[in-house]
Amino acid sequence: MRPEMLLDVLKQIGKLKTEKRHCFTEEGRKESVADHTFRLALMAMLLREEPDFQDFDMNKVLRMCLIHDLGESFTGDIPAFEKSEADEKKEDRRLIEWVESFEEPVRSEWLGLLDEMDGLKTGEAKVYKALDRLEALIAHDESDLATWLPLEYDLQLTYGQENMTIAPYFMKLRKLIDDWTREKTGRT
Repeated sequence: MRPEMLLDVLKQIGKLKTEKRHCFTEEGRKESVADHTFRLALMAMLLREEPDFQDFDMNKVLRMCLIHDLGESFTGDIPAFEKSEADEKKEDRRLIEWVESFEEPVRSEWLGLLDEMDGLKTGEAKVYKALDRLEALIAHDESDLATWLPLEYDLQLTYGQENMTIAPYFMKLRKLIDDWTREKTGRT
């Protein structure tokens, strides 16, 4: 990638450092999309050696994690419980248009990853999606209860459940997170 193109891409990606998400950090600061993406990528990296993930290309999963929310640099973050199908289409369209402007081979790689993630048919795409859901749940449990909306008390215990079946490891981690949620909310 030419240095000029790289700089343009980095400027767009840099917007995610200040694009706020719905939850707060433990210190009471609004979490950024970059905060979420950073921890999500580390989760993928940390799981590479776990037996449940030996049959997956975890380096591909890591790349998926790194690019999954780049569309939000154009549209902003909309919480999952508020995001409409029209919002998703707009975000996807803007991201695809941007990536189509990239030089090869980056364009083809990223378009392929985005297509695979959108289809959720491969093991790697399913692992990425489960990690994305898990990271959001962890971040939410770190947020002060005073920042939770009433609907989030139930949503926190149901969000992404269907994504956990890809690996027993995820089922165990999800149980720990759900226990944390129940303890935090007094719903034991």
